[in-house]
Amino acid sequence: MKEDDIDNLFKNLEGSFDLEAPAHGHEQRFLEKLNKQQGTKILRTKNRPWWKPLSIAASIAILCIVTYGLYQSKPTLEQQVNKISPEVSRTEFYFASLIEQQVNELKNESTPETKKIVDDTMVQLKKLETNYTELEHDLVNGGNSKLILSAMITNFQTRIDLLQEVLNTIETIKNLKNYDNAKTTI
Repeated sequence: MKEDDIDNLFKNLEGSFDLEAPAHGHEQRFLEKLNKQQGTKILRTKNRPWWKPLSIAASIAILCIVTYGLYQSKPTLEQQVNKISPEVSRTEFYFASLIEQQVNELKNESTPETKKIVDDTMVQLKKLETNYTELEHDLVNGGNSKLILSAMITNFQTRIDLLQEVLNTIETIKNLKNYDNAKTTI
């Protein structure tokens, strides 16, 4: 029964509700009147969250620093070595192409009989390459440049000598195999 009364009340008041927003400064005027009436002082302070703009600015600053750090390109080890001694890059290019050519030849000569020798040679070449990288680091870090450059060239020569020796060994193995096959043929 009460529900019907409430529904009727709202139906009767329909269209007479004040839907407009209060005028600007209404809350402040209301608080002033309330203060006068009660004799107390109630102030409405606006709590503006000061930390939000500050956190946004800090986030943008951090993002800019990280982005700058990522895109700030450090010179590579090769570029640093080239800056110290330009001759190294030319020498390295010459030796590297020669070594690559001999490594390809070695891989082409790989057979089941020579597989172990080829694999061992590749491991030794990897060790020599690691040693060469350490020499580059030493050169960049300010070591005795003449001594290090000499060691770098010796490293290349050692790799070439190793490859040449292994290729000769593989050639000997092939010749022995062919000799044994020729001997057993009827």
